[in-house]
Amino acid sequence: MANPFFKNYGPFNVFEILKLLNIDDNNIKEENINDVKDLTSSSKGDLTFFHSKKYKDLANKTKASYCITTNNLKSDLSESCIPLIVENVLISTSKVTAKFYPTSVNDDFDDTVIDINEIENLNTVKFGKNILIGKNVSIGSNCLIGHNTIIEKNVSIGNNCSIGSNTIIRNTLIGNNVTILDNCNIGKHGFGFFPKNKKNLRYPHIGIVRIEDNCEIGCGATIDRGSMSTTVIGENTFLDNQIHIAHNVKIGENSIIAGQVGIAGSSILGKNVKIGGQAGISGHLRIGDNVEIAGGSGVIKDIPENSTVMGYPAKNIRQFLKDNK
Repeated sequence: MANPFFKNYGPFNVFEILKLLNIDDNNIKEENINDVKDLTSSSKGDLTFFHSKKYKDLANKTKASYCITTNNLKSDLSESCIPLIVENVLISTSKVTAKFYPTSVNDDFDDTVIDINEIENLNTVKFGKNILIGKNVSIGSNCLIGHNTIIEKNVSIGNNCSIGSNTIIRNTLIGNNVTILDNCNIGKHGFGFFPKNKKNLRYPHIGIVRIEDNCEIGCGATIDRGSMSTTVIGENTFLDNQIHIAHNVKIGENSIIAGQVGIAGSSILGKNVKIGGQAGISGHLRIGDNVEIAGGSGVIKDIPENSTVMGYPAKNIRQFLKDNK
């Protein structure tokens, strides 16, 4: 699911995209490109990107009409997808995404907010002092909102939710019976940029955050919105205090994550995952269902389902204990 909130300024003629990327290809016919999406969600008329062999199975099945990629990877694309060959896939994708979604590059403060007392039809919502609400915000019945909290533009909150004090939320869909404790920051731009010519080129983030029913988000948690997909906290998942969930991370239902855990971008966790405090998970990994990760572990490769791991690099707990007698 892409961000339903950022405006798409497309379609753009394919030759505009080629010019932007400094590509000269006489074999490409003139037509419009409607949108830029990831490999999975793309459809005919869209542009996608493919930068790692890890995603070759998705690349082979993509329905996109065009794909930003490299010479080494183009053979893994579906036959219906035309490769656009570049040197750096991610920088090129960043340029194209910024063209389609120019308002997604920066996260300036929301100047549309108004005092919650100016909003009508919030009879069943109890709220503290100094609450600000942006445009395109909906709040369900029987909700609580703590002091000094800002619900910025583009947020949907379900029924029976509790939002703590000093919390900022934007670009987020929240289900029913969700508790978000104090000092959280949810839906902001993720940590995506590329050093280039002594400057950092910021990557646009056009995704959202989705927090499903019956979740709890602990104090001081930061959950980044997706870069091109959705950051998901699955149903009945509980996060402890001071946790960082990076862009595009997906956490399955009924998971429990202890304090100070960090999960890097685009990693996918299955159902019933338990993670001890201060563990770290690298990006673009897959953690299976029913996995337990001991506190302080460093996960740098995929973990199959029903595993218990420990240490750095994280390994099967029996092997870890054997190696550290």
